[in-house]
Amino acid sequence: MKTRYVGRTGLAVSELSFGCASIGNLYREVSEADADAVLACAWAAGIRYFDTAPHYGRGLSEQRLGRFLKSCPEATISTKVGRVLSPARAPIAEVDGFVNPAQNDVRYDYSGDGIEESFEQSCMRLGRSRIDILYVHDIGEYTHGVEGNIPHREAFLGSGYERLVRLKEQGKIRAFGLGVNECEVCLDVMRNGGPLDVILLAGRLTLLDRAAEAELVPECRAAGTSLVLGGIFNSGILATGPVPGATYDYGPAPEVVMDRVRALEARAADFGVPLATAALQFAIRHPAVASVLLGTAKPASLQRNLEALAAPVPAGLDAAFA
Repeated sequence: MKTRYVGRTGLAVSELSFGCASIGNLYREVSEADADAVLACAWAAGIRYFDTAPHYGRGLSEQRLGRFLKSCPEATISTKVGRVLSPARAPIAEVDGFVNPAQNDVRYDYSGDGIEESFEQSCMRLGRSRIDILYVHDIGEYTHGVEGNIPHREAFLGSGYERLVRLKEQGKIRAFGLGVNECEVCLDVMRNGGPLDVILLAGRLTLLDRAAEAELVPECRAAGTSLVLGGIFNSGILATGPVPGATYDYGPAPEVVMDRVRALEARAADFGVPLATAALQFAIRHPAVASVLLGTAKPASLQRNLEALAAPVPAGLDAAFA
């Protein structure tokens, strides 16, 4: 599989990466055997970059990924900071969409000390002494609201950013950035905090939602900041099409979005290409992108996406969605 460089770090990642939210029991419980099976499928396909987070199953995803990659030191791993875990004070059956998670409570902490504590916890769960890429997870108004984000922004710009710089200087991480669902916080940090090596951006540079193209993509290219794309199907609708019950941005798709997807589907059909394939090709072929995350708990679903990406691209498809 082809590799691409992350910013100006010299770190190369496979152009396809595996997102590990699903193996943290997102929406449904996944057995240890099934988690290993989908990770093995990704590895066999040549994927060498795996992304996880403490948020995914309250540490369960990191634990499972760490066990699987125990004998694979060449794997590139990214995880996230901003949430610090501690033993649960009461049993947890389901939380934040994760079923039967690891029994941990969580608190947000974007300060330097909170970031380092989260990093050290993740190293233990992953069985690693260093992490290749560290993302600051879900900082911003999209997650915390306008008023709620103020103390988190102050904590991060006050001490969190500099702690990431120090971790990189110490060789404990090779690159750092943000892992978010919005463009605004990325621009804010780049302008008021400092440079970022990479941004994991979910759902804002897709065939359907191209909000990042206005300001964020040009600023990233000027600064040498790479993008890793998550949520390339916009929570499902670009995979399923505009069917009844289609989901967009983690909720039911509004009719205006359904209409836009119908138009995209018709345009893809003119080239004999399924909508999901067009969405995958748009993401992987974008010049600002270092890697595209594929996340699933099912080897068959992963294999289907890999085959769609391997298929020849009809002449004129790129121009049709430019």
